[in-house]
Amino acid sequence: MKLIALCTLLCSTILTYAQPNTKDTAWKNLYRATPTRVHDLIHTKLECSFDYAKAQLIGKVWITATPHFYTTDSLVLDAKGMDISDIAIMKGATKVKLNYTNTGMELKIKLDKAYKANEKYTVYISYIAKPNEITAKGSSAISDAKGLYFINNTGADKDKPVQIWTQGETEATSVWVPTLDKTNQKSTSEFYLTVPSKYVTLSNGLLKSQKTNANNTRTDYWVMDLPHAPYLFFIGVGDFAIIKDTPYKGKEVSYYVEKDQAKYAKQVFGNTPEMIKFFSQKLGVDFPWQKYAQMVGRDYVSGAMENTTATLHQENAYQNTRELADGNAWEETIAHELFHQWFGDLVTAESWSNLTVNESFANYSEYLWNEYKYGKDEADNTNTRDMLGYISSGSASKDLVRFKYADKEDMFDAVSYNKGGRILHMLRNYVGDEAFFKSLQNYLTTNKFKAGEAHQLRLSFEEVTGMDLSWFFNQWYFGNGHPKLEISTAYDAATQLVMVAISQTQKGDKTFRLPLNIDLYNTTNKLRNTLWLDKKVDTFYIPSATKPILVDVDGDRILLTEKKENKTNDEYVVQYKRNPNYAAKREALEYFAKNKMPEISLGMQDKYAGLRRYTYEKIAALADRSSYIADVTKNIQNEKDNRTLAAAIKILAKEKNAAYKSIFQKNTNAVSYSVAGAALEGLASIDLDAAYTAAQAQKADAGGALNASIGKVILEKGNEADFEYMVNKVKNAPLSQSSFGALGNLAMYLTKITNLTKVKQGIDCIAAFKAKIPAEFLPMVASQFTKMTEPIGKTHGEEISKYIIEKMK
Repeated sequence: MKLIALCTLLCSTILTYAQPNTKDTAWKNLYRATPTRVHDLIHTKLECSFDYAKAQLIGKVWITATPHFYTTDSLVLDAKGMDISDIAIMKGATKVKLNYTNTGMELKIKLDKAYKANEKYTVYISYIAKPNEITAKGSSAISDAKGLYFINNTGADKDKPVQIWTQGETEATSVWVPTLDKTNQKSTSEFYLTVPSKYVTLSNGLLKSQKTNANNTRTDYWVMDLPHAPYLFFIGVGDFAIIKDTPYKGKEVSYYVEKDQAKYAKQVFGNTPEMIKFFSQKLGVDFPWQKYAQMVGRDYVSGAMENTTATLHQENAYQNTRELADGNAWEETIAHELFHQWFGDLVTAESWSNLTVNESFANYSEYLWNEYKYGKDEADNTNTRDMLGYISSGSASKDLVRFKYADKEDMFDAVSYNKGGRILHMLRNYVGDEAFFKSLQNYLTTNKFKAGEAHQLRLSFEEVTGMDLSWFFNQWYFGNGHPKLEISTAYDAATQLVMVAISQTQKGDKTFRLPLNIDLYNTTNKLRNTLWLDKKVDTFYIPSATKPILVDVDGDRILLTEKKENKTNDEYVVQYKRNPNYAAKREALEYFAKNKMPEISLGMQDKYAGLRRYTYEKIAALADRSSYIADVTKNIQNEKDNRTLAAAIKILAKEKNAAYKSIFQKNTNAVSYSVAGAALEGLASIDLDAAYTAAQAQKADAGGALNASIGKVILEKGNEADFEYMVNKVKNAPLSQSSFGALGNLAMYLTKITNLTKVKQGIDCIAAFKAKIPAEFLPMVASQFTKMTEPIGKTHGEEISKYIIEKMK
């Protein structure tokens, strides 16, 4: 599951995470034990069809199970909101009815006799699943929990396809099929899916056969002959094009996309075969499943979900050639979900408390892929971004492995994802690459098709390395927080010693044990000293014949930490020039910008586009940019990275100087949306009429950053003729940063037009967008909608004010 923090997109461009409800603290006394396995699932056979009009699944399921250890004569299945018509035990081909109680959440079934461990039985259930009648809480990763979703099921919306897809995580598969809906259960499966003939289906495993029926339907038979957890069961139905890519060792690799997106599918997902090969080789465990398919679903309630052999992505995965000119914004998500096929699907977290063995690994896979494909700078950029995301989340009080939480959904946060990924990065660097990946191979091989937890991960590392790693796991996995370090250095010429004083200033009594690389730079070389910090306050004395020109603590920027240092201007210049690490250079550039040092210009020549881009962003924020403009203008002619070029053009836009008009005009037609958008805003700063004309010419083929820029121009110069464009950029938009931006532009636009019918239509559009936001997040964003809509009422008077109140309830 790729985390999407929907509740914060209105509020900040920095990723933060929803926190659990702290008013009710009873959960703090409740230990979340791993679910007891009374029975073991063995096999699930499902025959189902769909009532589109009622948004219901009509199903028959045969569940084969066995007592785990103790003899028992009863079975309790998870089954949420279902109408049950028949439950029976199978005696050969004969069904023998069983007594049961349906609580609305569970089926409590009295078996025909007491069964012993390893004594298999099969229970038959006939039922109707009614997902739209289920009310369930989602999370910051999963915005809803209905399990089975009918999208535009009546076909009333002509701009949206008819689709069905499922979302099982955390425990929502039991909305559409009775099961033991726990992560420590594993089952093989066979699904018979009867659908209208015009649609295609996707499910776990392989499509074994298709049967055409007399009533213009078709039954597809999907077989999954390897065991996996129920929350990973998947069904997808719709009018998709199936794009097949290069198979991996004879295994199908395919992409299910809407037909108008077929021409872009390989541009978006085309690195998948290479990813499968890379991860297989890196882990020493070959891709374990029968195939790998990826589907893009409309109105999906998360970023993406790693259903076994059949990942589901939200529609933000769709990108056209112009968007892809800025880089594949979905590539890290593709890597993330693929890595789950090993960590989460092959070996599954035995409980939500141990979610780290799923999500931390998937998070770290983004680093691994970027490191392999795009280089260490790109990977370290990812590492820094995610570390800052964790630090800004205010989650320092949470353990990584957490046995106390308000709701299982609260586990999907910056700790399980961002922090967990950074912990794996530290562990990798501590034990070394060979031992790290050998330990992962050991963990996956030992626990394949089973459930795992952090202790099993520790034991795998200890077996490979021969080291006792309890201190590391106790500190990082079973503890909370992170070190905050205050570092000061000095040189004593008389004793020829460098003093490095380090204080741990994090709140509380916890003291972190940290391996430290302290690098001493002189004019010709670097001397590395590896030391251990294990006191709240400690001082190290390192021999040096001369005063170093830089003392650099954590030289490779491995530690998950916040630092305060007493480095001088000259030391930061040495740090930028001599330490090749991305994070070290970024620290120096941030220091130069904060202190208005001309050395910020060093970043404009960096070999890595991400640091050039960061430099331009820092320069753009300066009050006086005049000394950098000549270099920026020169660099624009040679910049090859589109997002970095856009950042440079934005600097010129801030100057509002007609001398740069030719640069703006040239780039308003750039293939890249980010470049075209930046250029359009630059043109608007000096010639609004020309910018409005250019915006009108671009409207038909606009997306991403260009959409936002066109919106800004329309707000300055537009009229009621632009209404359809402004509304359509919000209508049917998925929940994303760009769609929230379009929402804000629409609200401002409605204050500038006079046609009250259109104003009301615009308010309807805002209200419809608000309705997409999960109920548990609405209190967090309600004030944002008030800020958006109040000016509309003030502009247009009492009638519109009343209309806003009614529609925004």
